[in-house]
Amino acid sequence: MSGPNRFSPARQLSSLGFALRRELAEVGYAARLMARLLALTGPALARFGLVRDQIFFLGNYSLAIITVSGLFVGFVLGLQGYYTLQRYGSSSALGLLVALSLVRELGPVVTALLFAGRAGTALTAEIGLMKAGEQLSAMEMMAVDPVRRILAPRFWGGVIAMPLLAAVFSAVGILGGWVVGVVMIGVDSGSFWSQMQSGVDVWRDVGNGVIKSFVFGVTVTFVALHQGFEAQATPEGVSRATTRTVVVASLAVLGLDFLLTAWMFSL
Repeated sequence: MSGPNRFSPARQLSSLGFALRRELAEVGYAARLMARLLALTGPALARFGLVRDQIFFLGNYSLAIITVSGLFVGFVLGLQGYYTLQRYGSSSALGLLVALSLVRELGPVVTALLFAGRAGTALTAEIGLMKAGEQLSAMEMMAVDPVRRILAPRFWGGVIAMPLLAAVFSAVGILGGWVVGVVMIGVDSGSFWSQMQSGVDVWRDVGNGVIKSFVFGVTVTFVALHQGFEAQATPEGVSRATTRTVVVASLAVLGLDFLLTAWMFSL
């Protein structure tokens, strides 16, 4: 009798309700943590030295991989763009194609994915290990708010570092496209740069990329901090939280990219 009862509709409905309640509770915890981080914006920026250290820390973690990735993405865009535009006799517009692809889309998105895999996992592991070592509990015992002292500077450090890294990615990618298009293939250098300068709008194109990178910075950094802060205080719990950071942050970035792109092109 125990076998059939395990798969009874009532038991399955109860399990579904329990799982739904657990997910809603986690969403509530995340919303409350986000509200606390936003409320601590003033105190965090007032002690800008802590935020500056986190910008340096997170930027160094991601700068090498983002620079190399941006260079090779620029190489690929230069090759693919040239052979596509050549069919229509528009190879002189290669610079415009590379620049728009990077500043609008690839720069913010690929940077956010790399940032999640490199700096995001480091943040989650750091906070999770502090929780496992009871350092956060010790701070609470000494009347020090860990959200104010530990999480808020890291949150704003990640939010500020993300647009800077996206700008580096786009700049290096454009340089890579120039190397392939002008130096290797032989596209006219003047046409490459002039088409780019005349076709890229500062507010509509570059501004949209900056908005995307800022939103992605908030998303990735918050997911990393939340997963570390809510991780189980065990090595296995920290490992699972680090894995969830990459999965949740990557899916959130791709979903938000679609929504932001649809919104920006509807303006």
